[in-house]
Amino acid sequence: MRWLERIAARKREPSPADPMAVALAAANAGDYETALSIWEPLARNGVARAQNNIGACFAEGLGVPIDRQLALRWLRLAAEAGDPVGERNYAAFHLQGLTGADADYGTAAEYYRRAALQGDAPAQDMLSWLLLEGEVIPPNPEEARRWAERAAAAGIASSMTRLGMLYHNALGVERNAEKAACWWRKGAERGDADAQAMLGAASHMGAGTARDGVAALAWLIRAANGGSALAASFIGQVRDSLSPAEIEEAERRAGKPLPEETP
Repeated sequence: MRWLERIAARKREPSPADPMAVALAAANAGDYETALSIWEPLARNGVARAQNNIGACFAEGLGVPIDRQLALRWLRLAAEAGDPVGERNYAAFHLQGLTGADADYGTAAEYYRRAALQGDAPAQDMLSWLLLEGEVIPPNPEEARRWAERAAAAGIASSMTRLGMLYHNALGVERNAEKAACWWRKGAERGDADAQAMLGAASHMGAGTARDGVAALAWLIRAANGGSALAASFIGQVRDSLSPAEIEEAERRAGKPLPEETP
């Protein structure tokens, strides 16, 4: 689920006294009918997170037909009530627009910032991206770095990758190949495909990290399998530089679980 906030795995069933937890557990199990039956009366009584979750269901067709007008109506209520997840989802909705051709970037940026200021890490990540892209709001690499650092501290891998790019390209910071590689490694180990591609390239060239062709190819294979377009620029030349035994070892490493995936 992209819009609904997942609940952590628990050793016991959620308490019946906590209807939001019961509803989220049902949603995580795919039982949206039960979840919606709990959220609806809560939402009509002004519970902002329930309003957000109903909006999310209408946005993605979870247990109900997709209805973007209704989704927008519920998400607006959640956002205006100050729920950070609602603010973030309301921002995402405006970044996409109702039809895909009527995006409202100003509103998107405003509500990402509201959620970011409340500590919502995915919103901090998105605000960082918007500040770096400069197409929606004026570019500000230094502020983009600050928000990316906050999101990275909360474990958002894409912000780790962005920090690597900032240090690699000297955007708002002095160029530092070691810091770039360090941030790419953090993102790569959390499964971000672009971070894996950049770490693979850095390992191939020995830029900010030890030169290691086998590690480079292993990261690039992961990146390509994860859908990173950045891997295509490097994977062929790295493979051509290795022996058959080294390629076999790289492929073996690429098939192992990442540190963050290991129980």
